[in-house]
Amino acid sequence: MDNSFNSNSILDSVKKDLGISYDYTEFDPDVIFGINSAFSILNQLGVGNPNGFKIVDNTAVWSDFLGDDPRLEMVKTYVSKKTKQFFDPPQTGPLAEALDKVLKELEWRINVAVDPKN
Repeated sequence: MDNSFNSNSILDSVKKDLGISYDYTEFDPDVIFGINSAFSILNQLGVGNPNGFKIVDNTAVWSDFLGDDPRLEMVKTYVSKKTKQFFDPPQTGPLAEALDKVLKELEWRINVAVDPKN
């Protein structure tokens, strides 16, 4: 695993959003689990390689999953927030509901973005 921060790295950028330093690796297996779960959900929504996608460390970058489709930039937010929901869920009902609402909207918008009719 590379020890320098890479803003294009899926793992490093999600860890940054979670408030975890890129060089602190203690929670990497748990964060990777959440990221890969989010990728599985996105695959069911029609995003990414039909055969699936997963990361194992911080060397996978967003373009590996998204290609260069600017309509899918929101996927970065989705993966980060979905991972937060798995890894460090809000402790209060209103915050949990707000996060769930954001995730539902992102799922709907991602679904619209990848719909072949659009």
